[in-house]
Amino acid sequence: MLKSLGATLAQVTQRLGGRDAAPTFSGLTDPFTSSTTTRAQRRRQLRTVIVLFLVFGAMVLLFSTLFHELMAREDRKYSWATSVYWTLTTMTTLGFGDITFTSDAGRMFSVVVLLVGSTFLLVMLPFVFIQFVFMPWMADRERRRAPRSVPASVQGHIILLEWGPVEVALVERAEQVGVPYVLIVDDVEQAGRLHDEGREVMVGAFDSLATYELARVGAAAMVVATRSDQANTNVAFTVREIAPRVDIVASANSPASVDILKIAGANRVVELGEILGAAMASRTLGQAGRAHIIGGFAGLLIAEAGVVATDLVGATLNDAQLRARFGVGIIGVWNRGIFEIAAANTVLQEATILLLAATSEQLGKFEAAFATSSVANLHTVIIGGGRVGRAVGRACAADGNSFIIVEQLEQRRREGANYVIGDAADRSVLDEAGIAAAAAVVITTHDDDMNVYLTRYCRGLRPDVRIVSRSRLDRNVSTLYRAGADAVLSYAATGSAAIWNHFRGDETILVSDGLSVFRTPIPKGLAGKSLAEAHVRRRTECNVVAVERDGRLVGNPDPDLPLPADGELVLVGSDDAANKFATEFPDRRRIVWRRINPAS
Repeated sequence: MLKSLGATLAQVTQRLGGRDAAPTFSGLTDPFTSSTTTRAQRRRQLRTVIVLFLVFGAMVLLFSTLFHELMAREDRKYSWATSVYWTLTTMTTLGFGDITFTSDAGRMFSVVVLLVGSTFLLVMLPFVFIQFVFMPWMADRERRRAPRSVPASVQGHIILLEWGPVEVALVERAEQVGVPYVLIVDDVEQAGRLHDEGREVMVGAFDSLATYELARVGAAAMVVATRSDQANTNVAFTVREIAPRVDIVASANSPASVDILKIAGANRVVELGEILGAAMASRTLGQAGRAHIIGGFAGLLIAEAGVVATDLVGATLNDAQLRARFGVGIIGVWNRGIFEIAAANTVLQEATILLLAATSEQLGKFEAAFATSSVANLHTVIIGGGRVGRAVGRACAADGNSFIIVEQLEQRRREGANYVIGDAADRSVLDEAGIAAAAAVVITTHDDDMNVYLTRYCRGLRPDVRIVSRSRLDRNVSTLYRAGADAVLSYAATGSAAIWNHFRGDETILVSDGLSVFRTPIPKGLAGKSLAEAHVRRRTECNVVAVERDGRLVGNPDPDLPLPADGELVLVGSDDAANKFATEFPDRRRIVWRRINPAS
């Protein structure tokens, strides 16, 4: 009932006030609507109210005059004050009954006055109440829900200017390790909703110097601009005016925008399409005993290597003795999209991909022992010729591998790459692209439903091929794995990892969506204990890859040596496992966050 009444009142308000009769903020300055526009709206609303009162006054005058005439016909005389009194009591349906007509004409007139008056007042009173009492109060309440500034005690915080998948992932990382952040939102309602969800949000205009002053940008560690290229340029230029030393990270959709953003003041420009494409390509290149590096920490490299076509197929990790023979540490293994922490009895299969931690020299020894001639000129079928697909192609070409891009739109064809124009769901198109001889298929469309469909189709055509798929939404990652993908990556994961690593200095290596290698200060609860005593894996489901001792990162740490109090751990684990680690060892947040300045 209340809902329908509210809808009715809103309709009445809109019809009377016109389409511009929107709720305004009484006594407050709206930073997102120009003062001229706000004043014009208020003037239109005021004119509407004046017209309503004039109409009401005209009706009272008319009905009072007719009252005199009809009473005169009944040979009764009343003063003008009495006529106004009768008119108002009848129009408002009070009807005291002390003055009544005796003729049929007078009684019909009374009915008309009652109906017209009550109908008019039901319209006018709600309009006046809604526009000048209720809506200003609600707007003021909405505005007060979300802050307009950052507290003076906050410093070293991250300022975000968009709320999308990349920013959600960044906020999760920041909350996990205790880094303060603030999200600037220019929509009051959205800011209120996010504030109610527990997000650190602030209302402000992106192109206003005052907004960044209130956000304490001078004390911030980083500003992240991930809007359009034009908006990011404006943000970088505006922020740089008042905060010459703050670190600004901006995203670029177009390669031509990179230089413009740097000129505007951005310290780092990330091309998310290029980053995602390179990450997807790297997940296809570790084949047939070849170790492909996907990241590193202070000389310790993280790499993937396939066991297909090597004598490792069918052996257990205990049989392989990779650590004893080459010094490489086995973090875990991938089997058809399922990651398992390394165990002595883990059996290596044709589709197994090893996740290794080693030095460059150790990886070289591993390749010398297992790399086969089939490594040369691996062929990759890339489905989707957008920015991500083209980036995958460039990465394959740089590694000396052949590739063909399957694309439906002819206008997406670019020079320097081989294309097959057609629908990837058509078997003949995939045959023309060489799927029968492909070592990998990379699916890069921006439609998750299509990616699931094509992943399942390609897995049916080639049960042995390595498939790397792109996901737009986190909820579709597990679906893509079930459909047959060996690895799944997304803008959110790769983009947030790139920005976070710029902030924290290569702290995280994204292995796949939901799985990362990350570093963290050794918690007080672990200091002085050995890994054998700590049971980190059992307590958190994270596996220790390396330990920093005396400023040097040591891979494959001795499980019996005590952990240094001021060192760092390198761990591998899922997002849930990382959250468990943060919950189990909350004191790890004592780290002093790195701040990058242009002058440094």
